[in-house]
Amino acid sequence: MSQHCGYVAIIGAPNAGKSTLVNQLVGTKVSIVSPKVQTTRNRILGIALEGETQIVLVDTPGVFFDPKGRLERSMVHAAWSSVDGADCIALVVDAAKKSCEDSLRILNEIAKHHKKVLLILNKVDLISKDSLLRIAQSLQHPVIAETFMISALSGDGVQEVRTSFAKHMPEGVWLFPDDQISDIPMRMLAAEITREVIFHRLHQELPYSIMVETEQWEEFDNGDVKIDQVIYVQRKSQKGIVLGKGGQQVKILGSLARKQMSEIFECTVHLKLLVKVKEDWMDRPHHYHMLGLDFNVG
Repeated sequence: MSQHCGYVAIIGAPNAGKSTLVNQLVGTKVSIVSPKVQTTRNRILGIALEGETQIVLVDTPGVFFDPKGRLERSMVHAAWSSVDGADCIALVVDAAKKSCEDSLRILNEIAKHHKKVLLILNKVDLISKDSLLRIAQSLQHPVIAETFMISALSGDGVQEVRTSFAKHMPEGVWLFPDDQISDIPMRMLAAEITREVIFHRLHQELPYSIMVETEQWEEFDNGDVKIDQVIYVQRKSQKGIVLGKGGQQVKILGSLARKQMSEIFECTVHLKLLVKVKEDWMDRPHHYHMLGLDFNVG
């Protein structure tokens, strides 16, 4: 039996559940999830297998139509750039949202790229069947090849999506080893895990414009890993929020992040977190390049 391999661009409005779906398809965390919009900043590749088919999933930043500032413009540009090189496009829609206007605008934009779309209505467990049917009807569009109704969080319906992705992959040799689940470096994944923990604990108090960078990664003979990370914030008041009274908050953040890293990396992790104020980090090309974003967009 011949091998098949190709790329699927996972796109959609912010908080549609794209990263949750990618993690479900891969079978482990490769992309972080949080209640904040625009959590995913760079294009993250997750790799899923279905029989003799390797499916390379491109988890993209959320698409919206009024980006403000350089970082948001760069993220939206990254999302649309993924569409051009994809063999298949999956539009993930939060079916529990009252309005699907953004998703309709995305469909109209995709039509300009002359690509077919697999429409994935997510979070269907949160709404009635009647409401779900109304949403499906409102999103009818000539570019839609198939429609799926799933819960990415529970995994319900995800296998059907995986099977469909596999059918759309062209014949060709696999691009990655069969045991590789992502192309994201472990140093970056560690930084993303810490950022996710911060968002979950402090999303009401902090803007999403924080940055976590893994400065040092040291592996020991016994398999342990020592990781030093810096959390960059833009204001002195934000530093106080992350540190907490007497440094208690950052200790909790470190403990939660360390636990996740130990489980994912399958080793004992020693994590040190430092919090720094860097008001202009969003205007420094280095940070954009580190995230795989184009600094010069817009």
